[in-house]
Amino acid sequence: MADPKTPRPPRPQDPESPPAPAESPEARAPSTRARAPKSGLPAASPTSLTGQLLIAMPQMQDPRFERTVIYLCAHGSEGAMGLVVNKYLDNPPVTLSKLMGQLGIATEGLKVDPPVHRGGPVEEGRGFVLHSADYTEEATMVIGDNVALTATLDILRAIGRGDGPKKSLLALGYAGWGPGQLDAEMQANGWLHVNADETLVFDPNSKDKWQQAIAKIGIDLTALSGDAGHA
Repeated sequence: MADPKTPRPPRPQDPESPPAPAESPEARAPSTRARAPKSGLPAASPTSLTGQLLIAMPQMQDPRFERTVIYLCAHGSEGAMGLVVNKYLDNPPVTLSKLMGQLGIATEGLKVDPPVHRGGPVEEGRGFVLHSADYTEEATMVIGDNVALTATLDILRAIGRGDGPKKSLLALGYAGWGPGQLDAEMQANGWLHVNADETLVFDPNSKDKWQQAIAKIGIDLTALSGDAGHA
């Protein structure tokens, strides 16, 4: 399957942000993640899954998405974009304080020091903070159900001061699909979907999120097969 050449997601302006790195060959390889939509986050449609969770089916062939749970930040006619919320960077492991230190951001007010998530295989050097909507700034995109997305250094500075959102996770990279691509993959029974909730999205125990998401649908894991559909 060819990787559609759809443009990248919006890049919030921060004069102190480092330039984004070039894409790796892996990011350009055909897979279940094309690039994100052209004009930022696409407007929701009556059939939009924006704000829902994508759950990889057990027979997912791509090892990068095996047993993944993805929070969909956008889904519309121009494509889709989301963040994996149950996988951490592990080669090597990176904590929030370590990454903030590399960026020269003070951490004296940091309340917890969670690991950084692997948000997806596209633009793995770009950071995204998925967070509760009690914190917003000009570049914040409120997605729904009290969840928002911000991709600036300012939110990291706020977290470092202890003034950030009550709940948050930092992810490097994202998963994205071109126009109609996610819909086709769902028709091919690659993904299930279910309504998201803050507890599941921000639960620090990422190891169990896939099982928890499946449980929300009420489906017996042993009954899932290639001819299963979406919730």
